[in-house]
Amino acid sequence: MNLFQRNRWFAVAAGITLAFAAASLSLPSGRLLTAISDVGYFLLSLVVTAAMLANAWNERGPNRQFWALMAVGTLLWTYNQFEWVYFEVFRRSSVPDPSYIDIILFLHLIPMIAAVGLRQHLAESKQELGPGALDLLLVMVWWVFLYAFIVFPSQYISLDVAEYDRTWGALYAIEGCVLLLVLGLAARSATGGWRLVYLNLMVAVGVYALYSQFINQAVTQGKYYSGCFYDVPLVGAMSWMAATSLTAPHWQYEAVPPSTDDAWGTRTLRVAMLAILTLPGLGLWAYCWDRSPAPTRTFRLFTVLMAMIVMGVFVFFRQYLQDQTLIGLLQESRQSFENEQRLQTHLVQREKLAALGQLIAGAAKEIDYPLTAIMDYSEKLWSNERLSAEQDGLVRKIVNHSQRTRNLISNLLSFARQRPGEKMMVDLSTLLQRSVQMHKVHAHDHKIRMEVAIDPDLPKVWGDGHQLFLAFVQIVENARDAMEEKGGGLLEVKAQRKHDEIIISFSDTGAGIKEPSRVFDPFYTTKPIGKGTGLGLSAVYGVIQDHHGQITCQNKPEGGALFLLRLPIAKPAEAQALAAAQS
Repeated sequence: MNLFQRNRWFAVAAGITLAFAAASLSLPSGRLLTAISDVGYFLLSLVVTAAMLANAWNERGPNRQFWALMAVGTLLWTYNQFEWVYFEVFRRSSVPDPSYIDIILFLHLIPMIAAVGLRQHLAESKQELGPGALDLLLVMVWWVFLYAFIVFPSQYISLDVAEYDRTWGALYAIEGCVLLLVLGLAARSATGGWRLVYLNLMVAVGVYALYSQFINQAVTQGKYYSGCFYDVPLVGAMSWMAATSLTAPHWQYEAVPPSTDDAWGTRTLRVAMLAILTLPGLGLWAYCWDRSPAPTRTFRLFTVLMAMIVMGVFVFFRQYLQDQTLIGLLQESRQSFENEQRLQTHLVQREKLAALGQLIAGAAKEIDYPLTAIMDYSEKLWSNERLSAEQDGLVRKIVNHSQRTRNLISNLLSFARQRPGEKMMVDLSTLLQRSVQMHKVHAHDHKIRMEVAIDPDLPKVWGDGHQLFLAFVQIVENARDAMEEKGGGLLEVKAQRKHDEIIISFSDTGAGIKEPSRVFDPFYTTKPIGKGTGLGLSAVYGVIQDHHGQITCQNKPEGGALFLLRLPIAKPAEAQALAAAQS
């Protein structure tokens, strides 16, 4: 797309402005020129509204909010112009002064100021209503109150056309300057398409605001009529705004993070506070020093009272939202701290197991050689028929303890194994069923019930089936032993998919764990000497870590222990890649 095609709507806007200027200079004042001016201006504002509504429909998120608010402003603008067409073209009469459509013309800039003031071009712009948005909305409400306080009395309470024109024109000029200011501030911090939108709108609004003041002066001096040359800049401004709205979808919107020296939120809050603080002062002025007629003073006091009630509601609601935001931040901070603590625990545990594994692997091999010799010589001595009964008992104890030591070394070597097993796609449902089935007969004899609830559509995981099976068996065996000491209980094994991982829970009704934070430490056990080595759950922890999963343990409030395992689901493409790497 060449330069002309990218900017064709601006060329059309320039052509429309030149055509209207030619008509204004060549045609005398009258019905034809009035119709061309009013109808043409109305159609242009209708095009702007339709283009902004189309942008709001096609965009998403913050972009949609911006264009929707801008469309509301131009829609009010369009309605104001329709009234001019109705009076001057159809009824062939002058627009009343004052008129209710002046209120609509005043209000149309407020949603436009809000659209820019929300600064949707920032990457951290929130779509929900927050304290910052409420501050801006409170300022907008205060601005409407100011119009009612200053302009309404001379418009509806005690009619004074000269006073009305003076106050309305001044307030409308200030409103236009505010829109120009927020557009300039937004353009300074924006980039890409957002900056183009803000700058082009600022040009159009600046021209409109400037020449509106010239028109007001011309009306006062009796030099203005619809279609005169004073309207040419207004048609140009509206045409420029239409070209901006039609071209904006082709610009690349780039969201930028707020700068560290950005004080917009602080300024908005201060303006909102200042707006609230002005209410008592205005009320005091209306009561003590206002020399207007009594109905006007009464109306102004009533207006101040209503504004204080409305803004008070805003303040309480803003405080509520701010409290909720702070609570959310505290919860996020606590969750982040807990996650960091959990991660640190996992890292320490892994380093501990790795270092201990290396130590055990070396020590077990060194111990195994003399232990083998002890067992051989003991067995030879045991087979000697000349031993006395006392000697035979001592040798028997030596052999038994040597065998127990041999089993312990075997467990240590298994725990310290450095080489991972062969991995493939594993059906966890089958492994869980088998691990529970192994203990059911023994559990039944001790009044222990075991229930399994597994999602029928449970996907497979990439792992070592033998290691995972032994890990499940170890957890089930620990739960069974805990419930045996209590005289029975219930073990519930559940497995389900949640997002991209499988969650497996082992919940028992035993006595719980004395120190859940140490349950995965090597050699930590609560079983009697000779019954447990304290390496089973440490080995389980290592297996789950080797499968890129997580395992946690905690005591339940109602009693018993809960082991929670999280294993990632391997996608088919990832499984093929892992299988190729393993082979």
